[in-house]
Amino acid sequence: MKYSSYERVRAALEHKESDRIPLDIGGAMVTGINIRALRNLKNYLGMSGEIKLWDKVTQLAETGNDLIEKLGIDVKNVGPEQPSNPFLAKDLGLEDEHYRIIDEFGIGWQMPKNGGYYYDLYLNPLANAESVRDIENYSWPDPLDPERFAGLKEKVGNVVYKEKKAYVMGRMSAGMWEHATWMTGHEKFFMDMLLNKKLIHAIMAKMLELKMKYWGKYLDIVGENTMVVSTADDLGTQNSLLVSLEMYKELIWPYHKRLFEFIKKRAKGKVYIFFHNDGAIMETIPLLIEAGVDILNPFQVNCKGMDTKVFKKEFGKDLTIWGGSCDPVILEFGTPEEVREETKRRIDDLAPGGGFVFASIHIIQGGVPPVNIMAWWETLQEVGVYK
Repeated sequence: MKYSSYERVRAALEHKESDRIPLDIGGAMVTGINIRALRNLKNYLGMSGEIKLWDKVTQLAETGNDLIEKLGIDVKNVGPEQPSNPFLAKDLGLEDEHYRIIDEFGIGWQMPKNGGYYYDLYLNPLANAESVRDIENYSWPDPLDPERFAGLKEKVGNVVYKEKKAYVMGRMSAGMWEHATWMTGHEKFFMDMLLNKKLIHAIMAKMLELKMKYWGKYLDIVGENTMVVSTADDLGTQNSLLVSLEMYKELIWPYHKRLFEFIKKRAKGKVYIFFHNDGAIMETIPLLIEAGVDILNPFQVNCKGMDTKVFKKEFGKDLTIWGGSCDPVILEFGTPEEVREETKRRIDDLAPGGGFVFASIHIIQGGVPPVNIMAWWETLQEVGVYK
């Protein structure tokens, strides 16, 4: 039986096998491809046409309908438009050998003029915040700015009913916790988790408020035509969690739980919570399931304890893995044959019984050779068929 892209992804989310494993390149901010890598890939494939930048900070490219068609990609992103009011956002241009921008939250990002691949954090607008009043008095952007949602219902309908594609409901901003740490600076935030918990709760409550307003409006507009809600918060390093599990559960997890409960209650149709969570995060999985997460992205297999076979046995009935298809170090620096072997191993571990969407581990980086991208994709075509 031949499935549409929409049906194929829906089956994976329901932990059922369809005709083949669904493929995503660019359905979410964290499953896409760097603009340099996309340019090299399209040149390799003999494809012409304009390549558009999707996100300036990450240098993420729009995948483009031509590549979606050529590679049989099953997922699209339907995210917000730019707000009518830029709030604190401005492009500072070239300063001190860096290209610099300020986003709508007042966070500063910069990329070196020479050799830069993406923008890094350099300015924390709440670096001096000490009280709840400091958070309340800050100039926060308006998540309900009408221009964010311009044409949203029509775009979603076109993707689902005309193109028969699955879609990810694009977010306004990054995860609540990571965004909060960018506002204050990582060192300050982590110290305040110990020494100034009232400030932490005030920031997290504000981030939750903004998220709930945005998602409430989005869900109201699309009505019953819901699917996958994109959320995020990186909880891990390569070898451990960023904070203890106990501290996460006390100060951060309650806000995740409240947001996910709100989304599922507000949605008029079946909705799946997609949670991007990099690093060695295996021990957080039971809490994420309890909070309402349905999809874990990306399952970073090159981190400590991140075993795909163990995950599938212990949590495969509860969570869909969206990503985890190839060790990113092998994808960038391995040979095509090594990429094929690694990709086949991950498919063998994660695909049985559904619950797997084939995607890269975070963005395909700018230095990944196109021959390796194609070896990765070709392996999916060869062994990603359900029998």
